[in-house]
Amino acid sequence: MADLLAYDGSGIDGGFYTTVTGWAQDTPHWLDKVIDVWSNIGLGLFALFMLWAWWQARRADSAVMARVLASPVIVVVAYLVNSVLKSLVHEVRPCQQLPNTVTVEACPGVGDWSFPSNHSVIAFAAATALLFAYRRLGWVAMLFAALMAASRVWIGVHYPHDVAVGLLVGIVAGVVLAVLAGRLAPLVDRLRGGALGPLLGAGPTAA
Repeated sequence: MADLLAYDGSGIDGGFYTTVTGWAQDTPHWLDKVIDVWSNIGLGLFALFMLWAWWQARRADSAVMARVLASPVIVVVAYLVNSVLKSLVHEVRPCQQLPNTVTVEACPGVGDWSFPSNHSVIAFAAATALLFAYRRLGWVAMLFAALMAASRVWIGVHYPHDVAVGLLVGIVAGVVLAVLAGRLAPLVDRLRGGALGPLLGAGPTAA
């Protein structure tokens, strides 16, 4: 039954996907390996970004700290929304759908749906959340999110439209939830005066 419901997304941008995977085959092996490693473990960098933002926010006002604390929650919510989309669409991975496709990474198994890209959603949700707390850090994270999304097509596990929609899901979730998180500043104020004070900091110090 799942096979009958599975969606073929190759008609959208399968040609571009084939072009990109062709470029990957013409690229030096070491560079493909670097991109492959980044694509698989690079999400850890966004966790480090959030950790750095928390460290800085201990000296920032409570609205900033609220947005920083909300950033991992925003990522989880975006991921859950994306999981629902995956379960509704059932798009077959391009490396399964397109014949004679040679990819940098082994193709995921049957039933591991392609649309939208989880990696793209997570990366852009994290970057968007951080953008509302620390603009410069957020833009740096956005750059790495774009590299993450591109890498998923490069190694052959996603169509371009998978990562494009993942980008949109991540950004929309990030914007909506980061705005709401800023309203929790009074709660952070109260927590800073309690047992969590050492973790949350005291906010900006008076000159």
